[in-house]
Amino acid sequence: MTVLLLDATVWLASRDREDHHHALSADLVASVARHELAGAALDLTLYEVANVAVRRWRAPQQARATAAIIRAACVERVVSVDEELLDRLAGLADEHDLSAYDAAYVACAHLRGWTLVSLDERDLVGPGHAVQPAAVL
Repeated sequence: MTVLLLDATVWLASRDREDHHHALSADLVASVARHELAGAALDLTLYEVANVAVRRWRAPQQARATAAIIRAACVERVVSVDEELLDRLAGLADEHDLSAYDAAYVACAHLRGWTLVSLDERDLVGPGHAVQPAAVL
């Protein structure tokens, strides 16, 4: 079974009806939440989602609700940083000129053999580190 590592852009678009990626992201998240597709997240994702919900949307309740959805949808697949992940992400960040955050997603997907799903066209999808939701639905 292919495990899909959803980055924060996908979770956020699934909650933001004004995002032009909302429909596909919401469909993907719903499939993961129903456990029709195997989903995963980084613990970093919870921080990224909370940051956007609280600071940009001014909706702390959205931060809590989305975190609850992530944890329920990705049961036993919310990954925390460890030494191996940190080493790999540092190398990837340097080699591909990625932020440590983006490199963490790429490193986790590589280490676990998972498919990274993102809406970050410039840094992740375009260079081939990730696919968009349409590619896995």
